[in-house]
Amino acid sequence: MTNEGAGLGRDKGLAVFVKGAVVGDVVNCEITKAKKNYALGKVVELIEPSPDRIEPECPYNGVCGGCQYGNISYEGQLRLKEKQVRDKLIRLAGLENPTVNPIMGMEDPYRYRNKATMPVWTGGIITRKGGVVENLGEPAIGFYRGKSHDVVDCYDCLLQSEPAMAAAEALRQFMESDNITAYDPKWDKGLMRHLIVKTAKGTGEVMVILVVNGKGIPNASKLIEMLDDFIYSLHPAEDGVEYSLESVVLNVNKTGKELLTDEFITLAGKPNILEEVGGLKFEISPRAFYQVNPVQMEKLYGKAMEYADFQGGETVLDLYCGVGTIGLFAIAAGAERVLGIETVKGAVIDANRNAVINGIVNARYVCGKAEEELPKVISGEDLKDETLKIDRADVVFLDPPRAGCDERLLDSVAEVGPEKIVYISCDPATLARDIKYLGEKGYAFEEATPVDMFPWTGHVEVVTCLQRVNS
Repeated sequence: MTNEGAGLGRDKGLAVFVKGAVVGDVVNCEITKAKKNYALGKVVELIEPSPDRIEPECPYNGVCGGCQYGNISYEGQLRLKEKQVRDKLIRLAGLENPTVNPIMGMEDPYRYRNKATMPVWTGGIITRKGGVVENLGEPAIGFYRGKSHDVVDCYDCLLQSEPAMAAAEALRQFMESDNITAYDPKWDKGLMRHLIVKTAKGTGEVMVILVVNGKGIPNASKLIEMLDDFIYSLHPAEDGVEYSLESVVLNVNKTGKELLTDEFITLAGKPNILEEVGGLKFEISPRAFYQVNPVQMEKLYGKAMEYADFQGGETVLDLYCGVGTIGLFAIAAGAERVLGIETVKGAVIDANRNAVINGIVNARYVCGKAEEELPKVISGEDLKDETLKIDRADVVFLDPPRAGCDERLLDSVAEVGPEKIVYISCDPATLARDIKYLGEKGYAFEEATPVDMFPWTGHVEVVTCLQRVNS
């Protein structure tokens, strides 16, 4: 089964991708498109359902593009993701029998996301009503339909935090009462573009980001009050944490080329919210990347620290560091010095601030592309601060985006000569590619542990340990 949610079968060697089929199903399939090496198809008849097939709990399943594995049991999802990791390591990294530990799943795989990004659009809207899909011209707040920019008007999502869905309903009612327009991509008109909600699960603090195609929101004080009321009225989380709206931020975006521009205006409360995970505190800004599943993040970083196996005195490079979480976990685990590199300026500011908040003086963070900044750090050339120079590193953490690492960066990492590389990946395919490249640079694959950061979706996170074999 693919991570987009299509069943994969074979007919005389030809790969057939069948939308709506679950691994283990026996189906009659109609071919809708045939190519030389593969074909696309749809289910005409379900002859024998898979033991892992379930009735989706979400009423938007099959319309919203979010839960590719919404009709598979959670146990079945875990087996499937673990197999996908192992298969890619064998096929793409060229490993004969890779050690892949059992996947780390969630006890309660719901409401795990601490960040919701919801388009607020009109025109060509898709919604679910009585099981029938309808095209409407009304404003909608929700999520994209699979492989499209049509928006599903979603009143609840079982993956999102309760404050996120409460904020969406507050905005929906405000727009209706005050005749606020939603963005229409066809005509490039309308005020509200996106609603982004960040929820700090450890503290209950909530940030609401309102992305607008204009200079401001009429009667914004009323909207802030409604957001506060809707979030305040929620029941506490199961661990007793109470939710509170601590930050409302406006982002002015008249071009729409990117989700967010650099023009942020704090309308109410603080410009950041505070999260607590693993005994550490982190400030989260509107732009900064932060792992979306804090429960699984703690397991993921715990395994990463286990692979690093700090004995004390180690120098650590934290590349693609975000707001500095991995590096600060490393200091807490016994590392002596951390240097992090990140492209997003706001995240670097947050990372340095997070080190201060936690009383850590031996973690430094710099802004720039890791593949460009790391050679400077090694050579000492063009460095604004000579104290950032590093001659060697004992452990390197890599946590790149889905595209994986630039080869120039991997070359520089090998030049630093760490004993261990701990690679955290959200795409097993690019991970396998980079493992193969690092193998040519003298780093042997030791083992990998998949972590289910995104239940009900086709995505899986993997933490991998590589050991230097050439001294």
